[in-house]
Order: sequence, then structure tokens, then C-alpha cells
Amino acid sequence: MEPTAPVPTQSVTAAAAPSGRGGGPLVLQPVRRRHCAACRRGPLSLLVLEGGAPRCLDCADLGHLVFLPRGDTALTRRSREESTLSAVVVRFNRRKARYERQGVLVEEAALARAEARCLADAEARRRRRARDARRRSALDERFIAAFAAEIRRLFPGCPSDRASEIAAHASVRGSGRVGRSAAGRALSEGAVVSAVVASVRHVDTPYDRLLMNGMVRHEARRRIAPAVEEVLHLWRGGEPLEGRRGTEGSGRRGQ
Repeated sequence: MEPTAPVPTQSVTAAAAPSGRGGGPLVLQPVRRRHCAACRRGPLSLLVLEGGAPRCLDCADLGHLVFLPRGDTALTRRSREESTLSAVVVRFNRRKARYERQGVLVEEAALARAEARCLADAEARRRRRARDARRRSALDERFIAAFAAEIRRLFPGCPSDRASEIAAHASVRGSGRVGRSAAGRALSEGAVVSAVVASVRHVDTPYDRLLMNGMVRHEARRRIAPAVEEVLHLWRGGEPLEGRRGTEGSGRRGQ
């Protein structure tokens, strides 16, 4: 049996509501089968809790509203502006242990008016998004170039195209990678080295293959650590470690 989600509080309503539109009914997408306490209809795809008891939308006087899924910010905002009555729809995420917004319920006529407004200025909004995208792209290109230059400064033996690849991979927007962190944006040495190490680990060693074969991550990292250090040493301008160890060994044997 699925665990029961905690009863949402008013703070959940405020957190789920769009900026500037607090209050109003809160509608749940249940995580387990629920029936209306009044009319016994169910299982319900959407419900309202009244006094802790589930009510279907019809019994809660919200049956005339239509569901608008999240995703189109402009359409959602305008639909709520046009609708006298609206409700936020949330669902409990068990993994994150919190309620997350799924969309809104609005009046059908209000949704139609909002769609018309969005169509009327769709071209202007498309051009604005295109301008914003070009601006972000230019900023990203400058940052990637700076990140790659810092890689080459710290690792002069790293091929130029490889430095650019590492910088681009580490700096993808929304990726959560080291290049998007505060330290990465500041081009701190630790962040740059971390990006290089991650690239070497995945590209220049059998690390990924070890993981696919079932080896635990910390053991796989321990296993490939010498190979990673070899590449970093060469890129820093040092002599091959294997060759150096061989030379040192020969010297000792000759004594």
C-alpha cells in the first residue's frame, strides 16, 4: 500500500500559487485511490480536502473548471487573470517529501480568452525569446572561452580542442555541473581542476566500463586513479610517469 501523503497546509497553497496570486482553493492529485466522502464517486483523479475528508470537484463546487497543466507560464498567468475562480493543483512527491505544483483549474471561457491573448502576441514573445536566447548564447560562449583558457593555463599540455570540449560540457545551463556552480563561474582553480578530472575519468580511463560491470563507484575511482593522475601529470607538462618510474628503477638496479 502506498504511504499516505501529509495533509497540505496553507503554506503549501502559498508555495504552489503563482507569484502575486495567493489563496484560493487547493486541489490534490492523490497518490493513492480515494473516493468522494459525499457522493462516493471514485477513484478520484482530483480532489479537495474539506475537514480532512476528500470531496470530488463537483461536490466541492469546482466541477465547472478545466485543468491546465503546468508548462506555459504566460498562458497560466493569463488564464488566472481572466478567471474569477481558479485553483492550484498539487501532487505529493514521495521521493522529495513535498507537494509540487501540477497545474491550475480555471474557467473554460477564461482559458479561451487567455489563449486568444497569447496568440495575439505570440510573435512578439517569440522574438523576445529569440533575443534572450542569443544574449545567453553570447554570454555562454564568452564564459566557455574563459573556462577553456583557464584549463590551458593550468594544464598547458591539454590539447586546445579538448580544453574547449571540457569547458563546454562543464558549462551547460541547467546541468548542475561544476561550471555552473558559483566556484565555476568564478573560474576558481578547484572548480576547473574538478572539470578536467571528471573529463579524464570518463574519456581516458575504463571508469564507465567498470561501473557498467557492476563495480561500486568508490572502488572504480580507486582503480582508475593512477591513470587519471598520469594524464593530469602529462597535461601539466611533466614526463610520463611510467617512463620516469622505469628510469628510476633502472638507476637503482644499476647501483
